[in-house]
Amino acid sequence: MLYHKLNKLIETLDTSSISKERQLILKPLIDFIQTKHTSKGIINLNFICTHNSRRSHLSQVWAQTMAHYFDISHVFCYSGGTEATALFPVAANTLEHVGFKIQKLSETTNSVYAISYAENAHPVIGFSKTYDDAFNPESEFAAILTCSSADNGCPFIAGAEQRISITYEDPKAFDNTPEQAEKYRERSLQIATELKYVFLNVKPLEN
Repeated sequence: MLYHKLNKLIETLDTSSISKERQLILKPLIDFIQTKHTSKGIINLNFICTHNSRRSHLSQVWAQTMAHYFDISHVFCYSGGTEATALFPVAANTLEHVGFKIQKLSETTNSVYAISYAENAHPVIGFSKTYDDAFNPESEFAAILTCSSADNGCPFIAGAEQRISITYEDPKAFDNTPEQAEKYRERSLQIATELKYVFLNVKPLEN
């Protein structure tokens, strides 16, 4: 069971607010998950953006959480960048604010975080890395490009079974402004709502 505050938030996310155009963008991800789920295979999702610091981590965490919420098993979510920097602390704070429990496992220029969404589930391990880092799968994964610069800068992603572009505006544009917290929350909730829609539309296995 998800943490209560997080569960209540997900219940309020309105998937009907997603435009038809955006639904078409999300459909390839739904289809990838559905195909793997129907065949009872492993579902590896690697969310990729340039610095693996904001959008890719938000997407990774929300996707893992939604898989748990909708009881879709064998889903393993990862993230990476075209270069490694650090998980931006405001992105972690944004997740903590809505009900995730976050523990910092190391204090370095690229700190490692354990991001928990439920009592009896493995936490998501968050730190910045390249998409082909040893921590991530080498093959049989969907590469989900969450920013246009990574999409344009990665013409080929070795090992990816499928490449899917689902891009988001970067909240980094509002760093060190009065709108920073609001814009990070806004982007996080957009990603959460869209990933709720994705997993909501994965049909359950027939008995």
